[in-house]
Amino acid sequence: MVHVEPIWIDDVPFTFVHVELPKTDLLVISNDIGYIMCGALDVDLLNEKLAGRKIVAGRAVGVRTRDELLYAPLQKVTNYAKETYGWEEGMSGKEALLRLK
Repeated sequence: MVHVEPIWIDDVPFTFVHVELPKTDLLVISNDIGYIMCGALDVDLLNEKLAGRKIVAGRAVGVRTRDELLYAPLQKVTNYAKETYGWEEGMSGKEALLRLK
């Protein structure tokens, strides 16, 4: 099953996507600029093979709900997110997303 819903974080609109997969789930919170995602995100691929696309993305591991994704520390972020939006490993997903204005 796929669940998609608009969410507001401090008056900023985002989209939450939850994909139920066998033995795991895929969680994403995004807007037109970038996104945070569960551990399924391959940040190394984005940095190495797709660097030219300038993708703004971060990964949190061990999360199972929207709120866990928002409040977990980001374990890894793309180089472009660091350079352009000041994202850092260890910051919360919510803090990172709110920099996408």
